[in-house]
Amino acid sequence: MYLNMSNELQKPVIGITSGDLNGIGIELIIKSLSDHRILDICIPVVFSGNKSINFYRKSLPDYNFNYNTTKDLTKLSHKQVNLFSCWDDEVAIQPGVLNNIGGEYAYRSLEMAVKALKDGQIQGLVTAPIHKKNIQSEKFNYSGHTPYLKDQFQVNDVVMMMVAENMRVAVLTEHIPVKNIAEHITIENITRKIKIMHQSLQTDFGIEKPRIAVLGLNPHAGDEGLIGNEEELVIKPAIKELKAANLLVFGPYSADAFFARGQYKSFDAVLAMYHDQGLIPFKSLAIGEGINYTAGLPAIRTSPDHGTAFDIAGKGKADPTSFLAAIFEAVDIIRTRQGYKDARANPMKKMSARILANAVDEKVEE
Repeated sequence: MYLNMSNELQKPVIGITSGDLNGIGIELIIKSLSDHRILDICIPVVFSGNKSINFYRKSLPDYNFNYNTTKDLTKLSHKQVNLFSCWDDEVAIQPGVLNNIGGEYAYRSLEMAVKALKDGQIQGLVTAPIHKKNIQSEKFNYSGHTPYLKDQFQVNDVVMMMVAENMRVAVLTEHIPVKNIAEHITIENITRKIKIMHQSLQTDFGIEKPRIAVLGLNPHAGDEGLIGNEEELVIKPAIKELKAANLLVFGPYSADAFFARGQYKSFDAVLAMYHDQGLIPFKSLAIGEGINYTAGLPAIRTSPDHGTAFDIAGKGKADPTSFLAAIFEAVDIIRTRQGYKDARANPMKKMSARILANAVDEKVEE
């Protein structure tokens, strides 16, 4: 979303996948898109089935959720939520149950949404949670959305980055067994990931000279080689190489002290060496609702920072706040990217999608 020269509001089309049909995905969609602010800032398109949506809508009578059904992405309503019909099946939905049906239809939704993203029919994608086991098939042999999107867009690499109001934490290795982490800690991997982060911080978040912190792999960042040597042999040389390329990269820092002492507040992003090293402090310290962003894609994809939550699926208890934040963040990044492209030729005042949405609300209330 951005303001053009005539000050007309440009609303991007945001695709939304249904996720695992037995999880909380569709409930989150209904709750989030019942928020009237969404239609002020984007044109939402849900990739799902009419009967699947209605299954959950009936159990959420307090939410005013109406939509326009279409099978043609060139004929979208700008005043309603749009449902792009991916199937007409009467799916046997079983909230909270892990089965093949949940994974099969999650993939159908994802496949069609990604095709629309690649074709430029939608400008951003928000993915509802999938279960990494039951979605596995010949077509989807990945550990999650991030590597799938990497292959679909045929890019060399991407970065899983968790984003909140007060911090951004990326991970060098994603969903791999802990015993395999060390073999992926290489100079090449570190430098490639940080270059992607650096570019994303500039183009997607509007930070001209981003400062990036790098965590060590071992306790106390190796204690000068006493507790492992990855810091001395790999991480420090990688940081040196990046500094030589004029990137503001610092570390390696001992992960426990780095977060406990609030050092993350001095940086625009942090690169953790593995999943839990980054996500545990992120989910503990993040202010506001955190979201997951895939940096390095030519397109924009966000998601909430949680999973399918089978334990509360179908009970109306799912909190849509992170999902709503993922939609706002997708719109905000679209606006920032456009502003970055136009900045030299046409400098404009940067305006957050969240701020703009609030401004529109206030105007309507007047």
